Amino acid sequence: MPGEAVTLQLGPYAGSAGAHWWGLQAAALRRPTEAAELRSSTLLRPAQAPGGRESHAPRLVALELKGGAGALRTGGAGAEAPVTWNGAVAAYLERDPGSRAVRAGAGSAGAAVAAGPALLPQEEASSGSAAARGPAPAPSPLAAAQEVPSGSPVQLWSDHLNVQLHPKSLYVIRQYMHDGDCGCLEAFPQGEGLLQDPACMEELEDRLHFFVEECDYLQGFQVLCDLHNGFSGVGAKVTELLCDEYSGKGILSWGLTPAVSSVADSQRNAYRLLNTALGIVHLSTHSSLFCPLSLSGSLGLKPRPPVTFPYISYDASLSYHSSAILAAALDTLTVPYRLSSSQGSILHLAEVLNFSGRKVAAAWVSVPFPALHGSSLPDALCSHPDVPWKPLASCRERKGSSCFAQSVVLRGVCKERHSSSSPGRQRPSPLHACESSEHVLQHYLHTAFPGAFSTCHVLEQPCYTPAPYPQFFSPCLSRQGFLLDKPPTSSPAAVESIPVLAALQSAPVLHTLLYGLYKDLQKLNTRRCASFFSAGVEHDDFQEALHKLRTLSQCYETELEADESEDEADSD
Repeated sequence: MPGEAVTLQLGPYAGSAGAHWWGLQAAALRRPTEAAELRSSTLLRPAQAPGGRESHAPRLVALELKGGAGALRTGGAGAEAPVTWNGAVAAYLERDPGSRAVRAGAGSAGAAVAAGPALLPQEEASSGSAAARGPAPAPSPLAAAQEVPSGSPVQLWSDHLNVQLHPKSLYVIRQYMHDGDCGCLEAFPQGEGLLQDPACMEELEDRLHFFVEECDYLQGFQVLCDLHNGFSGVGAKVTELLCDEYSGKGILSWGLTPAVSSVADSQRNAYRLLNTALGIVHLSTHSSLFCPLSLSGSLGLKPRPPVTFPYISYDASLSYHSSAILAAALDTLTVPYRLSSSQGSILHLAEVLNFSGRKVAAAWVSVPFPALHGSSLPDALCSHPDVPWKPLASCRERKGSSCFAQSVVLRGVCKERHSSSSPGRQRPSPLHACESSEHVLQHYLHTAFPGAFSTCHVLEQPCYTPAPYPQFFSPCLSRQGFLLDKPPTSSPAAVESIPVLAALQSAPVLHTLLYGLYKDLQKLNTRRCASFFSAGVEHDDFQEALHKLRTLSQCYETELEADESEDEADSD
């Protein structure tokens, strides 16, 4: 069985994606199956909710700024009951004046409730003397799943977090404010400087050691880090710490960026570029594998429209929406080291992709994967000559894209229906002749990416999407996320789960991304960013990082990319 992993969540946008991700895993736990395909204990730890109820909590250390954790308490986001109390229990819910209204999920008739301290589920009174106490109090609506309406002014990831966190999980950094015109963590060197503070480093190490020491076998770390702000510097120091203290363990880092930049002026736009480039260089250096994740069309200076999906209508300006899509991708991309039936680990996944110095991977996702209900896997794949996924690496799609190696996961399909042909009849395609669902997907990938090394996994377990996951799906989808034969005649039902196809690739498209950032930095007038460099970046260190970025981009260069680079140089 795979070992445990500890997750670090650094920054508000990483927190938003993380909150959705933990919600997806909690939803999967509420759907018991005869044989679970994914091992929940890889990322979740057993916990005890107030009243003695068995629960699960993420094995998580989350760093947030002052004001960024909302109603979550500074000393911890939740408390595990030290003793079991068998007497009467009264549940009190106080409306937080600063909280935002959220709408309860299906079955609650859309009742509005306060999104206050929502992490500790209120327990019903013990059943031992129910008759003496009268009717048991109704479960708190905060314990139920919630969905944030599209029009609500939700800004904080705690507003749509519906799982219990351990008191050691949340660490609020008080030197900087979450929001405002001043006092924000907006530059890479500021983030680096935070973890040079002995008190801050001691807090982080204490929390890390707590979760690491309770693991039976630690396979490694997941780092979800904001790439566009000063948390990129925090991530650089955190991964350096993990690399030094836990040598031999896997470190899989994800650099997250919102779909739409809130930056209005050129100076802050330059800060965003500098944070992104320095973050990629340092995070990839100290990680087993690094992957940028964003629905933005570009991480460089020139803006491009955000990524679109044919069966999702999302508001790119809402972190609540865009981070939900990234969470579904994360939950699928990390399957290889969470399988119950496999000995795979974070290191194994990284080694598939990081050879020849290629420590950056590109992510692709089809969410939901378009398939008709009841269709076989060969039929579904045959209807897509081109793989129907979209890039999450903020780079333009190209026809005939190639890759060196890839890890692909398809979930939410029926593994038993791998052939639709009757005995004695001619197979409609080579895919229908394959003996298993894994062979079907492998054959499909070999046709789409000839010469690439591909590992693949096929799961029946879909990605469950109850509230607070947003209902931004097309009305052409069924409850299970499959395509309907014809449009619904009445109001569509909520989509409860979706099939997802996702991949991590070591691919030439990363040359386009990395070299594009390098070219943008060369064009940047660093004198206009004097305050950025005065915060702690030496000119020589910046030039070294610039050189590393170009060297990294060359690891993914093929003849085609080399020709394109020459054309760009000529045009300049």
